[in-house]
Amino acid sequence: MTAAAIPYVPPLKEIRFILDHLAGMADVAALPGFEDASPDMVDSILGEAAKIAENVLAPLNGVGDVQGAKLGADGVARTAEGWGAAWQALVEGGWNGLPFDPARGGMGLPNLLNTAVQEMWHSANMAFALCPMLTQGAVNAMQLYATDALKDIYLPRMISGEWTGTMNITEPQAGSDLAAIRSRAVPEGDHYRVTGQKIFITYGDHDLTENIVHLVLARLPDAPPGVKGISLFVVPKFLVNADGSVGARNQVKCVSLEHKLGIHGSPTAVLSFGDEGGATGWLVGEANRGLEYMFTMMNHARLSVAMQGLSIAERAYQQALAYARDRVQGKPLGWAEGASKGIVNHPDVRRLLMGMKSRIEAMRGLLYTAAAAVDVAHHHADEGARAQAGLLVDLLTPIAKGWCTETGLQLASDGVQVHGGMGFIEETGAAQHLRDARITTIYEGTTAIQANDLVNRKILRDGGRAANGLLDEIAALGRELGGASDEALRVTGVALADAAQAAKDAVAWLLTAGAQDVRLPAAASATLLELMGVVAGGWQLARAAKVATAQLAEGDPDSVFLSAKPLTARFYAEHVLPRAAALRTTVVSGSASVMALSEEQLFGAA
Repeated sequence: MTAAAIPYVPPLKEIRFILDHLAGMADVAALPGFEDASPDMVDSILGEAAKIAENVLAPLNGVGDVQGAKLGADGVARTAEGWGAAWQALVEGGWNGLPFDPARGGMGLPNLLNTAVQEMWHSANMAFALCPMLTQGAVNAMQLYATDALKDIYLPRMISGEWTGTMNITEPQAGSDLAAIRSRAVPEGDHYRVTGQKIFITYGDHDLTENIVHLVLARLPDAPPGVKGISLFVVPKFLVNADGSVGARNQVKCVSLEHKLGIHGSPTAVLSFGDEGGATGWLVGEANRGLEYMFTMMNHARLSVAMQGLSIAERAYQQALAYARDRVQGKPLGWAEGASKGIVNHPDVRRLLMGMKSRIEAMRGLLYTAAAAVDVAHHHADEGARAQAGLLVDLLTPIAKGWCTETGLQLASDGVQVHGGMGFIEETGAAQHLRDARITTIYEGTTAIQANDLVNRKILRDGGRAANGLLDEIAALGRELGGASDEALRVTGVALADAAQAAKDAVAWLLTAGAQDVRLPAAASATLLELMGVVAGGWQLARAAKVATAQLAEGDPDSVFLSAKPLTARFYAEHVLPRAAALRTTVVSGSASVMALSEEQLFGAA
């Protein structure tokens, strides 16, 4: 069996364990507004979403990679074979509305449950799942900031999935420098004429729905310079008639589709607005606050892209594990007659697989914990609880986006390594995951952008209080487990406490480094983000190990599943957490050497 023939199997037991025991599904379901999130409903949603992932989306993953999206002569981007039917399956099931208000056609279920659904769909077919992910982000932004009139026109059909949404930020000359955005919006009666060009617009054009709702950043004629002069506009592909039907074509044109390393099935468009006088658009919220509004969509997307790191790693792991079971090459060391001779029993292959398994479980715990905090921040009855959860979400967002995507990329590469030479051959399917994973560390803000956000906005701005508060909680768990009678828990606890202290040392250095050289915090930022991710991942595995050990002690019969938790945590404690000390040293002692060479020395003899 080749890897390409290996089906994706949603890891429902793992997902349910994390939901129930780390993310607190029962507590989230008890929040105001989630009355329908009963255990039976949660089980039903997970089961049906798993069927869609396994039977509808996963079989199209390779199809999308090979066929890709193509721009037709009529200027419409055509998606791969079968994608239109798959989208209709989501629309018919109302899946895009899972986390939204029932008053506008949503299901009114927690973001946490939606996160679990999105994990499975991105594992099954990341290029396809980008479309509902971005549409949900656009709905979030419009719910918060658009006028009631705009909401009434667009939200019901976006929530249903009949129309999709995009974010239009990047321009050719600007890249990540949003202060350099040049797109313009000139007032004309009750609307605006929008002109400009945007690049890298995921699902900026496609044939899945009859309309596409673009959220576009642009400048008003009297806008102040820089990021403080950016406004947000709704610019639909087709104008909407008074009765809600699709009307005339707006001046939004797909100029081309990008030729990409991966996610071939996802059309990434270059869009031109207003080539013949201006596309019709409507202001969202107040003028010159567009970047603030767009960050609502971007932060949703950052956690979603972090989850893509988990999803692609899970898919790569399943393929690598299945291949390693079947592939026989040489006799494993210590092999006993009658035992499997698959390469899964070679120690270094097992090391790779254990590294994948442990990091995947660490990422899942971290992302589901963050998703639950989002629900608490928006729905808890107590203002203080909402504020505390919001601080945790703010802190975890750049860590999750940066660390989970970098880890997902590494694990997709490890999946290729398990396959050996066959992993380098496209027909096995392993290479696609590596190609698809590469973009996750770049879009919605590169790892460096996440790291700078972590350092400047989440640590330096509050004097390290939020970061140290989390690290103190992690260290306390480490000390608790360090006194356990169970050896795996004890080893995990000691390593976790030491790693948390290494991170606290790095944060303490960061708070004073800028006074020595303003470049030092930036030079240290990516390393510090990795350090925080490594420690946060260990925190989640330690929590899981503690729960599983307690359940075993209470006589839970699922011993194979539960006994793996403390052993997996110990592997992480002995193979991953020791990196915290080295990363601490790099932050504290190595940041100055980043800029040590002059530009001339850097180029040397080139």
